[in-house]
Amino acid sequence: MKFSIDRQDQYTILTIDEEKLDSTIAPEVKSEFVTLQAEGVENVVVNMSVVKYSDSSGLSALLVGNRLFKESGSFIMCGVNEHVMKLIKISMLDKVMDILPTQEEAVEAVMFNEIEKGLREEGGEE
Repeated sequence: MKFSIDRQDQYTILTIDEEKLDSTIAPEVKSEFVTLQAEGVENVVVNMSVVKYSDSSGLSALLVGNRLFKESGSFIMCGVNEHVMKLIKISMLDKVMDILPTQEEAVEAVMFNEIEKGLREEGGEE
């Protein structure tokens, strides 16, 4: 398997276990995002600490995940390598995607977003 899944109550961590996020793995990653959404997952953290290289198909897979989860929850990438980050910035995707340095920070951000969402829902019911 080219990635691993760690399911928690409030979020799921997808860790990409390949150095290259390219056309050989991108379709599987996209498919996993669709599967997770179909299973009711709302918050995804993508740990990219192993990834050293990405091409446009890899970025496309990440954009699919961002689009699927951002509307109802969170999609946060973490551990992004310097080379991959340059590509993300050149593509201006850092403006539309949430990227944090560590998995711990990403999980904290998900939990914060969940608390905010809960408060908004409570406020809307009154």
